[in-house]
Amino acid sequence: MPRLLRHGGPVEDDWRRLAPGEQDFGGPKILVPLDTWLAHREALSGRAPQRIGIWFEGDQEPDVLEGDLARFDCIAIRFPAFTDGRGFSCARLLRERYRYRGELRAIGDILPDQLHYLWRCGFDAFELPDEVQLDTALACLAAFSSSYQSAVREAAPG
Repeated sequence: MPRLLRHGGPVEDDWRRLAPGEQDFGGPKILVPLDTWLAHREALSGRAPQRIGIWFEGDQEPDVLEGDLARFDCIAIRFPAFTDGRGFSCARLLRERYRYRGELRAIGDILPDQLHYLWRCGFDAFELPDEVQLDTALACLAAFSSSYQSAVREAAPG
């Protein structure tokens, strides 16, 4: 069963996420940790953009990627705890300040009732934790039809 929602629907994940320190750069699509990208930038730069993505922690600043954003087809931001809101700010910065237009994925400890707000901050994909039911996540993502505040995205996904 898919554990990834992309643009409001369940899909199979076609990206392989490398763990910190892992250096197996083979495979069709890889998500590398920010520190790995910074350490092996030249070796990884030869991959086509649709074959390389980056993931980083919510406490890491996205500004170090500013000159490289066009290289990444996918950027994932990991939430270490559902109470840590720094990933929301990172997403908004990537979309508004740096004009990143590729897939922006929320990973880590995210709750179904956060999905709508993650979407409004610019995320368009969500890797669901094992304890989150797919139907619950889909219902929460579609729960709101309008908002009073401005957002990166106004319309609901789907």
